[in-house]
Parts: sequence; structure tokens; C-alpha cells
Amino acid sequence: MPMDPFEVQPLPDEEPTDSAILPAHDGELAAESLKGRAGFLRSMARVFSENKLAVASLVVLIFIVLFCFVGPLLYSSNQTDANSALLNSVQNSPPSWSHPLGTDDSGFDVMGRIMYGGQIALIVGFLSAIVATIIGVAYGALSGFFGGWFDALAMRFVDIGLSIPVLFLLIALVAIYRPTASLLIFVIAAVSWLVPARLIRAETLSLRTREYVQAVRTFGGSRSRIIGRHIVPNSVGTIVVFATFDVADSILLLAALGFLGLGVPAPQTDWGTMLSNGVNYASNGYWWEIYPVGFAIVLVVVALNYIGDALRDALEVRLQRN
Repeated sequence: MPMDPFEVQPLPDEEPTDSAILPAHDGELAAESLKGRAGFLRSMARVFSENKLAVASLVVLIFIVLFCFVGPLLYSSNQTDANSALLNSVQNSPPSWSHPLGTDDSGFDVMGRIMYGGQIALIVGFLSAIVATIIGVAYGALSGFFGGWFDALAMRFVDIGLSIPVLFLLIALVAIYRPTASLLIFVIAAVSWLVPARLIRAETLSLRTREYVQAVRTFGGSRSRIIGRHIVPNSVGTIVVFATFDVADSILLLAALGFLGLGVPAPQTDWGTMLSNGVNYASNGYWWEIYPVGFAIVLVVVALNYIGDALRDALEVRLQRN
């Protein structure tokens, strides 16, 4: 049969594209995506490292965490048995070789007490910040995404919560229930999620109108997919920065509760409770019961604030240099 000169004939060595070209193309896209993420992380680390105060603050924070959690393994002291402490040490003893930071009114070693109280402060601070951030992100994302009457109603609840003095609400909640470390985590988180809810809501109102979100809607993407895969990940800068600052705020709130006598019950302690007990003996010149723990609180809070500032700069797209 004669060949039609206008008919396109397949090449004899042509390979199917489904099994050869497409997988290679997908692999290239995946490699480019990983390379882009690695480049962003390197750029973020470079911007962060240029902030010398933030790097020093990170070193200080790591040191304090090691001091509180690893220190008791190297420096053993009784922090749980008040009777034994009274029998085996002198009350309100000044710093010495056996007690580098002296003892308190119960005979407890102050340096060991700072380690012990620091564990409670850091655990409550970090966990309450995580819980508050999770609740605030979910609440704010849903409010901003759905909008309309739902957004208006949800934000009125946030406004009511923000209008109540935080410390007053904390005192009321802690006074009703017996304060424990677990309760303090959720009580502090209960008053801390309002700010991230408002921040993420504002981010969501901006992100939900972007072209890629509209494209996902057009192709039938579910609401949960849009929020979980596109809106929340693109708000990660705001989330990380807030969480860092909220850890410092939570530690200060816990210190305030402890100073008012509403901290964790004895024989447990926290930095605020230690500061409150030390103030009672300030007029007697027992400085070692006040200054070391006060310095620890200030050091952690200042370090977290410098780290938060540096993270905000590092995650800001405008500051990412090629």
C-alpha cells in the first residue's frame, strides 16, 4: 500500500514518555524543591547569625537549659525533703564552698533550688506557649478563612478575652483549682492564645485571596487542605516569632503567680516563688535569696526576646539576600 506523504510516521526508536520522561521530570521538581528549601534555611541561618546579640542569647538560653536539666546530675542537692534540709544545713546561710549561693530560710541550697525551679519555669513556659500557639493558630485560621458572621462572632470573643486583665484572670483561675505544673500550663495557655488568634486571622484574611489559594479552590481542594497545606504553612514566620515571645511572657506570668503565692505547691518551687520568699528577708541583707534567681529570670526573658527579634528578621522575605 503506498505511503501517504502527509501522514506522520513514528520514529522507530521512540520510547514511551509515561515511564521514562515523567518520572525523571517529577524527580527534578522534587530535587529543585528540596534545593530551594535548603537555600532558604541557609539564608535564614545567615541572617540570624549576623545578629550577634541573638547568637549570644541563643548560647545563653542553651546554657540555662543545660544548667537546669543537666546541672542537678552534676551538682546533687536535696530539694524535696524540707525536714532533712533543716537538719543538715543552716538556714539563710551565706555563700560558701559547700553552698556556692547559700541556703534559704528552709535550709535548701539556693543554687540547687534555682536549677529545680528553673525546670518548672522552662517546662511551663515552653509547653504553655506551644499549647497557646496551637489553639490560637487553629482559631485564627478558621475565623479568617470563613469570614462573614463567623469571623465577626469569633473575634468578639477574642476582644472580650483581651479586655480582661491577664493577671486578674490567672489569679481567678488558679484560686479556684489547686495549682500544679500541668494546671499552670493550661491556665497560662488559656490567656495567651488570644494574641496569636488575632495575628493568624489577619494573615489568613490576606492569604485567602492569593492566586494559589483560588487555584486550589478551582480544582476542588477541600477547606481543610487549603488551611492546612497553604494558609498555615505560609504563616509560619508569624507563628514562630510569636511562640518565641510567648515563652518569655509565660515565664514572666508564672513568676508573677509564684511571687503572689499562687505558684506550684511545696516542696516544688519556681523562680517566682523563690523571689517571693527571698523578698521577706531582703531587709536582713540576705541578697543571695533574691539576686541570683532574679538574674536568672531577667537573663532568660531578655535572651528569648533577642532570639525572637532575630527570627523575625530572618523569616522576613524582604531581608533574605541572595
